[in-house]
Amino acid sequence: MMRSRLLLASFLLTLVPLRASLAGEHFYSGDWSLTLGGSVAHGPEFDGASGRKLLFSPIISLGRQGQATRFSSRNDSAGFSLLETDAFRAGIAGKLVTGRREEDSDDLKGLHEVDLGVEAGAFAELYPTDNIRARAELRQGIRSHDGQVVDLAVDAFADITPDIRISAGPRATWASKGYGKAYYGVDAAESAASGLDPYAPGSGWQSVGAGGAITWKATDTIDTSLFAEYRRMVGVAADSSLVRQKGSEDQVTIGLSATYRFDFSLR
Repeated sequence: MMRSRLLLASFLLTLVPLRASLAGEHFYSGDWSLTLGGSVAHGPEFDGASGRKLLFSPIISLGRQGQATRFSSRNDSAGFSLLETDAFRAGIAGKLVTGRREEDSDDLKGLHEVDLGVEAGAFAELYPTDNIRARAELRQGIRSHDGQVVDLAVDAFADITPDIRISAGPRATWASKGYGKAYYGVDAAESAASGLDPYAPGSGWQSVGAGGAITWKATDTIDTSLFAEYRRMVGVAADSSLVRQKGSEDQVTIGLSATYRFDFSLR
């Protein structure tokens, strides 16, 4: 775990001077775009749940304006781009973790709570063509859990009219033992209180799936989207007693999102 944290910190520190050297000025000099918004969806009560509820997620992104086609997804963590070319972006990523309480679902009775916290780390994006984006995120849990999470996604997107874009692609999530223990671990006392079999998860894949969206560009700065996503719980998550005995391996989320883009310059 310590080695993973040191490697992540070294990567982030490396990006700052690279960004400054490429710009030839301060790393923050130039034209930027800040995108703010949120999504409302109907989805699982918690990861691996069979019950469903309304969910809200913020959407935040900060990056340099450029000529290259850029794509964003509601699944992207809040990001700050430090290194950017026409075909590649990398920077800092952060995600709010809302936590998990017994009151969220009857299926969580007797289990430990997951505290409100954040996941902080880095992202990298590659555009192999003008209409395909591959994105990877590596994040370290803070307070909510002490593990590492890797999110992988590839999206193909196309503009069917000047104002309407469709996009879709595969997703996958891997997490370390610290994450699995927080969300799927069941000790002896919790087993007696919840009726679930004891479970001590390790590191491994959590889910695989696919998602898609139809996005309408309402104005030059406002985007709205209708999205759907399917995830199949696998590996460590699928083997957990919480998912096997009270939850579901099939996770479907459907919702709407809206964002507003602010353009500004820094010298």
